[in-house]
Amino acid sequence: MAANGAGDAAGDDDPIAPFLSAFLRTLETPLAELGISWSPDAIEALVEVAAGPERDFAFPVHRAAAQLRRRPDEVAREIAGRVTRPPELAAVVAQGAYVNATAESESLTRRTLDLALGRGTRYGHSAIAQTPTCIEHTSANATGPFHVGRVRNAVIGDTLARIDRATGLPVTTQYYMDDMGRQAALITWIWTKPRGQWPPSVRSAVEGHEVPGEKPDAVRGRAYPPSSAFLKESAEAQAEVGALVQAIESGHPPPEHRALVQEILGGMLASLARLGITFDEFVWESDLLRDGSVDRVLERLRAASHAVQEENGAWAIDTSSYGLPKESSRVIFQRGNGTSLYVTRDVAYHLEKFARFPTVIDVLGQDHQLHARTLDALLAEIGEPRRPTYLIYQDITVPEGGRMSTRGGSAVWLDGLLAEAVERARGEVLKRREDLADADVDRIAEAVATGAVRFHIVRVAVEKPVVFRWDDALSFEGRSGPFVQYSYARASSVLRKSGTPDGPFPYEAARLADPEERALIRVLARLPRSVAHAARNRHPHVVAGYAHELADQFNRFYHAVPVLRSGDERASRLALVAAIRQGLGNALDLLGVPRLETM
Repeated sequence: MAANGAGDAAGDDDPIAPFLSAFLRTLETPLAELGISWSPDAIEALVEVAAGPERDFAFPVHRAAAQLRRRPDEVAREIAGRVTRPPELAAVVAQGAYVNATAESESLTRRTLDLALGRGTRYGHSAIAQTPTCIEHTSANATGPFHVGRVRNAVIGDTLARIDRATGLPVTTQYYMDDMGRQAALITWIWTKPRGQWPPSVRSAVEGHEVPGEKPDAVRGRAYPPSSAFLKESAEAQAEVGALVQAIESGHPPPEHRALVQEILGGMLASLARLGITFDEFVWESDLLRDGSVDRVLERLRAASHAVQEENGAWAIDTSSYGLPKESSRVIFQRGNGTSLYVTRDVAYHLEKFARFPTVIDVLGQDHQLHARTLDALLAEIGEPRRPTYLIYQDITVPEGGRMSTRGGSAVWLDGLLAEAVERARGEVLKRREDLADADVDRIAEAVATGAVRFHIVRVAVEKPVVFRWDDALSFEGRSGPFVQYSYARASSVLRKSGTPDGPFPYEAARLADPEERALIRVLARLPRSVAHAARNRHPHVVAGYAHELADQFNRFYHAVPVLRSGDERASRLALVAAIRQGLGNALDLLGVPRLETM
């Protein structure tokens, strides 16, 4: 199976490009002689790259055989028999229903090592895309700490942004801060009340549970679940919060309101910062109201062809023609009291994004799919032709089943997960390095823990759930972040022991002829193509899979081939280790996993 498509990387940055081009040229004449008049792009679209351990490219002949009404294996043999092999290819042979090709080994070695060593931290990057892109991700309400379910959103969005930037995309990441809805109002409602007026259930949940040095999202957020529960029981509290919502939307929030939101958000962002996740811009929902954006959307929606006014004065859109579920066939966009709703303000937000960015990507959990469809319907109603691209991800679950979060106050918090990850990582580090000072153990444990969490989440395709298992996440030998980090540290150790860790690294391609060396070079050569493929298809898990494959192949090489104690091959093998270290480090950077020189 192909690791990625044939046209996924820019040629000047891609070691594989000239060899692939040579293979495509060799196919054109035999196909034409057989009466197959396909364009070069059509041929390239069928070619599989990194097609197997003994071949670099594979061309399936099934479609050509169907057109010729002949057996695929016969057609493959005839094409291979008509090929004039170019110098870039060591072999072009038929195997079953495929025409396979292998790149000339020494040429591939030279091109791969020259690019990896020459481009350094830019190896794997390209300039194949230039369209300004906005990636909105995370955008959690500031009601308390991040729960683990939401952190998958942040990891996917941040990793995709890193990968997109590596292909030349000017990417802006945004966090959309909902400071106007009922949830934000509820926080302000409880924290602007004197403690003596708090409901007993809220006081008992908060008082006596404070921890010195606790982050503000945890302190303020502790009141949210019991306050939310109390609201369901108290008509008086509902009226107070409703009035507060109206005051905020009318532009007259309590003076403490934004400060409270910012305080909680600051604590939440501190948690994400431990995972290397930051944002370029923060868009405040209330700003869209203040600058008139929401009013303009309300005006356009009221004039829409499917707009209807309810008896209570509320306005809605009849969305029955948009295929939404029956219970969502009437979408309220303005309440009877004149206030807007979240989806209305989200329309205004997306119009603002469309005005600045040709490409808009929203990272959303699977439980937001209906919201996405509703947003599309309202955009259509106002005549807006553009739509965001939705990257929908599945939940994080535990092996016993069930999501790793609840709305009832028993969520699995990110800070708690990281604390446990650090403790477990510390134990793993001490098993291997009893000689380390405490400060070094702390530093390495933090890097291993945060890297393990990020890698464990991003390694799974977004359309599949993540089953979180500690043994898998923190494994130093499995498909995990620590395994890739350990491989990078191992390569760093080899270079330190060589006496010339910073190079230069002269080499002779002919001396890198061991099968393990050649296999390793073939994997290293695919980094630019894997990154480009991940960006084009919005599959960040592809880079995680590639990083593990490169680390695994490097460890096979490490155990099979001597480096420091080799003879005439020593310098060339050190150059190979340096190139692999660079490739591993660049892949770790794209995944947001910390590099570690020692472990």
